[in-house]
Amino acid sequence: MEGEFEFIARRLRPLATAPGALGLADDAALLDPRPGMQLVLTKDAMVAGVHFLEGDPAGQIAQKLLRVNLSDLAAMGAAPVGYLLALARPRNIEDDWLAAFCAGLAADNAEFDVSVLGGDTVSTPGPLTLSLTAVGELPKGEALLRGGARSGDDIWVSGTVGDAALGLAVVQGALEVAEPLRARLIERYRLPRPRVALGQALRGLAHAAIDISDGLLADLGHIGETSNLGAEIRADLLPLSAADLPGVRDAALSGGDDYELLFTAPPSQRDAIEGLGKKLGLPLTRIGQMQVASGIRVHDATGAEVHPQRSGWQHF
Repeated sequence: MEGEFEFIARRLRPLATAPGALGLADDAALLDPRPGMQLVLTKDAMVAGVHFLEGDPAGQIAQKLLRVNLSDLAAMGAAPVGYLLALARPRNIEDDWLAAFCAGLAADNAEFDVSVLGGDTVSTPGPLTLSLTAVGELPKGEALLRGGARSGDDIWVSGTVGDAALGLAVVQGALEVAEPLRARLIERYRLPRPRVALGQALRGLAHAAIDISDGLLADLGHIGETSNLGAEIRADLLPLSAADLPGVRDAALSGGDDYELLFTAPPSQRDAIEGLGKKLGLPLTRIGQMQVASGIRVHDATGAEVHPQRSGWQHF
């Protein structure tokens, strides 16, 4: 098994291509924000058996770890710069697994133009535990915040929702789905698609934004609570890629792990947002409206109220 310093030198140093990473030869990285820019920092952790399954491919675990953090940057409207990685690994992790893990990071470094800036690697008697801190930047004062929503704002969502929760059910054997939909749902669970370009393009268009990690209802609730508003959405307007599957509506409302962007914007920006979706080749769907009355209400096409089984994911 590769030791700590051999692992850093062989696997991580080639990923540290940014000048500020200093080749991982020092105790910390050096970053110089460009004039007029703010740094944006976010951290997510993933634990084996909680955020990914034992049989998930190592490279995709690495990519998911990076991408869920890039999704947080996208929700703020930031462009990615780099990241710090902490890896707490059991002693039975094989070198081939570590090689595949770092290969996944290398692929996403190239796709999203980011670099390892530093971090730590330690042993643990417990499950494999991963933590990543991502660094982004944006023009000062232009961050998209959860508390910026206004009464009357349209509520929009990117892509399709519910796919990741359905993909997890497929992997766990709780849902039978034929190909090619089966493979697509599993990929959405294992490999999120951070909407980095969309997030940056929404600066100046959207009032508030969040990425859907805990579930659409739960994350919309975060916007509502922070903005001191409520919301009403139409369940029949939710963008679904597998509308005929059992449980798809509940998966879309409260399944989580989609990492699409949920954002609010004034009705005057509808044409601009629809045009943005066409430019990016990404569906952007208007599903409801922010309201003064507190709470999140869900109705179907007939106006009947919909009551999902739960509002979203909670760790505790």
